[in-house]
Amino acid sequence: MRNHAQKMAVTAGAFFCMAVAISAYANKPDLNAAWQSFSAKQTSLEPAYTFPYSTCFSIAAIAYDLPESLLLAVARGESDFEATARSRANAHGVMQILWPDTAKHLGIHRLSELYDPCTNIDAGARYLKELLTRYDGNVHLALAAYNYGPGRIAKNGENIPSGATWYSGYIYRHLNYVIGSGSVIKPVPDTLYSTIGQSTLLTFGEPYRAEAFIERLAEQSPELNLDWFRRGTGEFEVVMTYADREEFDRNARQLARAGFRVD
Repeated sequence: MRNHAQKMAVTAGAFFCMAVAISAYANKPDLNAAWQSFSAKQTSLEPAYTFPYSTCFSIAAIAYDLPESLLLAVARGESDFEATARSRANAHGVMQILWPDTAKHLGIHRLSELYDPCTNIDAGARYLKELLTRYDGNVHLALAAYNYGPGRIAKNGENIPSGATWYSGYIYRHLNYVIGSGSVIKPVPDTLYSTIGQSTLLTFGEPYRAEAFIERLAEQSPELNLDWFRRGTGEFEVVMTYADREEFDRNARQLARAGFRVD
């Protein structure tokens, strides 16, 4: 079910909804405090699904003394677990390791190695552990540096670029999905993440537009399960997720009432 074959078409009503969504963009929570709260209780937060390459993530989490849920959140946000993902910035694989600088810093000297999921996940975990050590365990700053590079993130947390702050919040959203608190699809034990379908709804050029649009549409239809991803193209894709065909059809009817139709 992990495909984007089903597309949604936008009507004039949906475009109006987009405009309202942009103006309704809400203030975001204190990310530093949110990540501190996560750090305090992370040992009790288990993944809500069985994610791709789960053994690789478990091994890396143990090897580098990191929360598995954090590694999974970074992976979902970076590549949605696509082993062959490549970004416009020349980042590769599941946790999007930058080639060649970051990869070679981590001891990877062949680009092809980044397309081995376990090798890539180990490298991403090792890099994240390095950054957490540099920033005294501050997850917010470590994530900002994972995205922007440690040379651009001060150890005291001053003058963090807005894009780096956005990235921290983006991964926090994916963390909530990973642990089952950000989805109306209620996972049951051993639910395979790969069985949860995704259908592209809209694509935006700016992240705040995608996020604000979801917030607005969720106000109209709170039972819809909506999410958004940064894709390797540099665009931001809003998707509807669903557990089965029955849920897809039910959500499609709700979307039709909100101004969307299924092609």
